[in-house]
Amino acid sequence: SPFPQRKSKITASRKLLLKSLMLAKAKEEWDQEIVDKQAEKERYLSERITPLRTSGLSLSQLQDLCRELHEKVEIVDEERYDIEAKCNHNTREIKDLKIKVLDLRGKFKRPPLRRVRVSADAMLRALLGSKHKVSMDLRANLKSVKKEDTEKERPVEVGDWRKNVEAMSGMEGRKKMFDAAKSPTGQ
Repeated sequence: SPFPQRKSKITASRKLLLKSLMLAKAKEEWDQEIVDKQAEKERYLSERITPLRTSGLSLSQLQDLCRELHEKVEIVDEERYDIEAKCNHNTREIKDLKIKVLDLRGKFKRPPLRRVRVSADAMLRALLGSKHKVSMDLRANLKSVKKEDTEKERPVEVGDWRKNVEAMSGMEGRKKMFDAAKSPTGQ
């Protein structure tokens, strides 16, 4: 046939079985690694540290042993301090070099961005991936506004309220205001 044979798809149950087998194997190797590390640590410590013999020693011998142990502790402590100082120095140097690299790069020139028309569905699909199943029609949720509604909401011109206060007071004034509102000429 002109088309190459397709690989058979793995069923979901087979995938789950393979995943569980891989996890079991990884857990087994992880546990073995922990056991190996512990054995290596014990081997190393047994080589480096000789067992301490304190039985049968006189007071002066015990004091000499304590002095010897204190000297060893001081030597190890000095080494630890030197290593820590080197580590701090290297950390500061790395930080300074990072700052220099950022300074040498200079200002980053932003490329001119083009507007791209993307539908809400495409945007949600890009953000959420295959989880997006609900199609959104954003325009369906918009409130429709009729032309008559907009005309009602126009602000009425407000005149100076101090003019004709006496003329507008009482029933005659209210009638004049009503008549003025009805006719466009004002009277």
